[in-house]
Amino acid sequence: MSAPGARPHGGSATATEIRVRGLVQGVGFRPTVWRLATGLGLTGEVLNDAEGVLIRIGGDAAAADRLVERLIADCPPLARIDALEIRAAADTTSTGAFRIADSGGGAMRTQVSPDAAACTACVAEVRDPFARRFRYPFTNCTDCGPRLSIVCEAPYDRARTTMAPFAMCPACRAEYEDPADRRFHAQPIACHACGPRARLERAGGGAVEASSFTMLDDVDAVAGLIEKGHVVAIKGLGGYHLACDATNATAVARLRRAKRRFSKPFALMARDLEIVRRYAQTTPAEEALLAGTAAPIVLLPARADPRLPNDVAPGLTTLGFMLPATPLHHLIFRRLSRPVVMTSGNLSDEPQVIDDDAARRLFPGLADFLLTHDRRIAVRLDDSVVRTIAGAPRLLRRARGYAPAPLRLPDGLAGALPLLALGAELKSTFCLVKDGQAVLSQHLGDLEDAGTLAEFERTLALFADLYRHRTAAIAVDLHPDYLSTGLGRRRSRTDGLPLVEVQHHHAHVASCMAENGVAAGDGPVLGIALDGLGLGDDGALWGGEFLVADYAGFRRVGTFKPVAMPGGARAAREPWRNTLAHILAEIGWPAFELSFAGTPLYDRLAGKPVDTLRAMIRGGVNSPPASSCGRLFDAVAAALGVCGDESLHEGEAAMRLEALVDAPTLAAVDEDLAYPFGIPRLKGSGLPYVEPAQMWQALLGDLYENTPPAVIAARFHKGLARTLATMARKLADDGDRRLKRVALSGGVFQNRWLTEELAGRLAADGFEVLLHRAVPAGDGGLSLGQAAVAAARLAA
Repeated sequence: MSAPGARPHGGSATATEIRVRGLVQGVGFRPTVWRLATGLGLTGEVLNDAEGVLIRIGGDAAAADRLVERLIADCPPLARIDALEIRAAADTTSTGAFRIADSGGGAMRTQVSPDAAACTACVAEVRDPFARRFRYPFTNCTDCGPRLSIVCEAPYDRARTTMAPFAMCPACRAEYEDPADRRFHAQPIACHACGPRARLERAGGGAVEASSFTMLDDVDAVAGLIEKGHVVAIKGLGGYHLACDATNATAVARLRRAKRRFSKPFALMARDLEIVRRYAQTTPAEEALLAGTAAPIVLLPARADPRLPNDVAPGLTTLGFMLPATPLHHLIFRRLSRPVVMTSGNLSDEPQVIDDDAARRLFPGLADFLLTHDRRIAVRLDDSVVRTIAGAPRLLRRARGYAPAPLRLPDGLAGALPLLALGAELKSTFCLVKDGQAVLSQHLGDLEDAGTLAEFERTLALFADLYRHRTAAIAVDLHPDYLSTGLGRRRSRTDGLPLVEVQHHHAHVASCMAENGVAAGDGPVLGIALDGLGLGDDGALWGGEFLVADYAGFRRVGTFKPVAMPGGARAAREPWRNTLAHILAEIGWPAFELSFAGTPLYDRLAGKPVDTLRAMIRGGVNSPPASSCGRLFDAVAAALGVCGDESLHEGEAAMRLEALVDAPTLAAVDEDLAYPFGIPRLKGSGLPYVEPAQMWQALLGDLYENTPPAVIAARFHKGLARTLATMARKLADDGDRRLKRVALSGGVFQNRWLTEELAGRLAADGFEVLLHRAVPAGDGGLSLGQAAVAAARLAA
């Protein structure tokens, strides 16, 4: 929670108004004001209106100051104060008790807060045998519970959520209407008597004898099923999960086969921090993330002993843990003293199942039992993923717990017209701009899947309704074949709206600038955008770019060496193709064969259709050159035998290459042994570029000498970071000015070792380093950058 303060207007006024802007509606803010004002003995009222929350008190600025101090200290956990303004007002007629007034006139600024993990008060009730919500799995209050996942249409109230079919009982109604109660206007309020109910089913039909697994209820029976090695589909806040005992290698392997998820890591849930600490290393900051209101998956270094089965996270040295997010999960985990796989309920690469009938059709092949309930999920929400990099939490996937909390646009962009930015193709999100704020959708997935594309369009329509968004312009990626670009172009033609096409890497850099609050007109930054692929403004494939950029435009001032991708898109799925392409580009096959015949790498490559691919590259047949840092990582990984034949999920080779490195090994790499790269200039354009020829000579020499893979990977990471810092120093002199800020963006910067090495070197060189925190560095944050670029261009 942040609160840029405004000092009260001077004078001897007998009434004062306090204007509060931010995420302050639907999060228990008004009852908090009522409680604090009443405690201070103030008269007046508080109400929602089109600008946020307005507080009127009978009293002078000093009284308002006392109230504001208490508000900042006791802000509700789901609220966020962006701005406070205190001003003298005309005398009010308010007398008697402070009250919560009806909403003010004007077009209301709809606010839907993210779903929030069960608060400590609700968890305590669920565990208290004397509380009326004892063991009730859908307990919530204004400080926690479902929000976005139950919204059907605007405005956000119970009648327009999936709680509409559940009429409140008298006891819940009394709590709902009492401003002193923490459930005042909590739209999902419910209890055993009037709310949703959970039910255990056998996958494929048939009766379940729950008493075989518990003496309590269907929810507790799930724990017994998991302990006995069963796979259970559990309906959560934003979709179904598939759960099994993470310590049971047979159950984990069976789930992986059934789900067709052959190598991508599984998420884990544990009852408490003690169990997390048993299997992973944590810091106090990471434990606070795990226990926070967002309850994301947090990537943590795995412990060597005890060690979970390899099938939990194949080839990786990190585990993704989360804690129970709902009372239902708390009840399941009450007697589970081991971690549980809690992976999305779907077949690999398909959208997470949210519909009960679809679950009953799909899960008989995946799960033995279903724990379902009769509250419909309106909005699919994946689990958010966070990782600590360079001393701070960085969102890798922004979904449950974070979306759709708005982000403030920087100064100079806050007056932008209502915009829609549609992101890219992978890890897609969209962004709505309205009233100086950017509202990013939750992570929606890869649009190449038809189901995901349909979900993308459905969610877009819902957000347009929720936020009363009337788009004035549309921003898309420059790539004409992206499905998001096609959608934007069609809407532009149909609705007669301006279309702003934004180069992929410019959008990455602009996204980093925007979330770091770089004001429009505050000079350009040096952007380093490293990822897999994006279409350049010259029609070539880019992926390792140095840009001098502001929001309105950019200049490409450096790049990586363009290397062929034999087979086109297949090179992203088969890393050995990139290894071969780099060897052909840097050494040539005859020299490689002469020097390295008989080595494991040579033997692996010699078994591939080398002559065919050499001919394809020479003839320019389906072998586009790409200046891709991501493909360089793939090439190095495959050279070490990591994902040599096939990468089974996006980014797997790079993730496994990173996993070979650990902090002591990286620290032990002497600067003289870090792999060297050249920085020559491209013929024609004269652009300086990262030339990996010397790196390959050193790496192949180390392979020949049987240097441990961990040392090779560490030397590669450190050498690349050193070269990127050298490039930054060279490029920072931009004409007669010296650029002092460097923005790091693109999916490669989700690599901890590279990011920390580079950020440290840049900081030591005196640069201000801008990194992502609130939105992903990868394509999940791209729509924010597109929106920022479009806002700047349309304002010009």
